[in-house]
Amino acid sequence: MPYPKRTAALVSAAALAGAAALVAAPAAHAEVTDVNYRCQTPIGVKSAVSPIDIKGVPSGSGYKITMSWQKGVSSSPIELGKGAMNPSATIELGGADSGTFTVTGPANTAAIPANTPIKISDLSGTYTPGKSGAVTFTPGTLTIKALGTTTTCTPTNSPGPALTLTVTAPGGSPTGGSATTGGSGSTGGGSGTAGGSGSASGGGQLPQTGPQDSAVALGTLGGTVLLAGAAGALWLSRRGRTARG
Repeated sequence: MPYPKRTAALVSAAALAGAAALVAAPAAHAEVTDVNYRCQTPIGVKSAVSPIDIKGVPSGSGYKITMSWQKGVSSSPIELGKGAMNPSATIELGGADSGTFTVTGPANTAAIPANTPIKISDLSGTYTPGKSGAVTFTPGTLTIKALGTTTTCTPTNSPGPALTLTVTAPGGSPTGGSATTGGSGSTGGGSGTAGGSGSASGGGQLPQTGPQDSAVALGTLGGTVLLAGAAGALWLSRRGRTARG
C-alpha cells in the first residue's frame, strides 16, 4: 500500500532532520546577567546597574570571547573627548577551568558629555582553554582609565554566569577521548605479550608434533615399506631363475 510507505518515509525524514539540527547546534548557553557595580571613582563612590552579555565563538586554537554592556556605567564630572577613555574587564572562569580572563576594547570613538553614564564598547579577547569541558564565564571587575585617572567597578550582587561554553583544550577533547586513545597503547602491549608467548616456545621444551609432522612421518614409513616390497620381489625373481637353471 502506497500511503503507509509514504507516511513512514516522511517520519524517517523528519527524524533525520531533527538529528541533524541537534548535531549542528552549538554547545553553548548564553544568558544576559544584571550586574550591580560599585565604582570607585576619583571623586567618590558611584553605583550603576547594567545587563551584561557574553558570547564565545571558536577562533584558531582557542575561543573569541566578547563582553557587551547594555547600559552605561559610572560617569565623569567633565567631558571625555574622543579617545580619552580606555576600558578593560575581567571574567571569572568556572566549571572545567578556573581563574580570570581579561577582555579589552577600543577607546571611545565619540566624546562623552559630563555627568553622563559612560557607555562601554564591546570588549573581547582570545581565551585558550586549560582544560576540556563546560566552562562558565561570569562578569568580573570593570576598569576605566581616562585622563590619567582609574575607575574600578566591582560587582556587588554575585552575578551568575553569562555564558556556559563547552570547550576543547589544545590537543584534547571535551569527553577525554585522548585518554581513551592512550589506552589503545595498552592493547598494543597485549599483542607484545602474545609475541612473548612465541619466544617462550623456543625454550627447553620439546616441540609438539602437529598434523604436518604426522603426515611427514607417515610418508617416510610408506616409502620404506614400498622399497622393502620392491627388494623382496626382486629377490624372489632371481631365486626362481636360479632354480630353473
